[in-house]
Amino acid sequence: MSVNGRLEVGDVAPAFTLPDSHGRPVSLADYAGRKVIVYFYPAAMTPGCTKEACDFQDNLTELNGQGIDVIGISPDKQAKLAKFVERDELTFPLLSDPDKEVLTAWGAFGEKKLYGKLVQGVIRSTFLVNEDGTLGAALYNVRATGHVAKLRRDLSL
Repeated sequence: MSVNGRLEVGDVAPAFTLPDSHGRPVSLADYAGRKVIVYFYPAAMTPGCTKEACDFQDNLTELNGQGIDVIGISPDKQAKLAKFVERDELTFPLLSDPDKEVLTAWGAFGEKKLYGKLVQGVIRSTFLVNEDGTLGAALYNVRATGHVAKLRRDLSL
């Protein structure tokens, strides 16, 4: 982990177990031996987060075909995630981290600029966790629109 609390390529991905939109526990350990994209987003059902989630959904078949799963994590409560999953027909797990412990451990919560002001909040971030649990990518302050295409291009996915 870097001095600023952010994870870097090669770091071991911090373990987590969080409830999904149905209240079922999902652990990073459930994906051992597989690649998984873990992405952090500020709030379900907002325009940017909806674009990002739908972008992952639209590319999910191809990502899964390459042996890559997708998990989204936000501070939203399980009930809001359930509405998000239903409304946008999302088929990958969205996990609830209302205490922001996992967000913080991954460097995805902290100081960020919002409309020119420094605020505390979720830092839109995406990670590729390799089969061995190390990070193959650690991207912070990503853009919601066009993110998956950029990710696939940059990582040759």
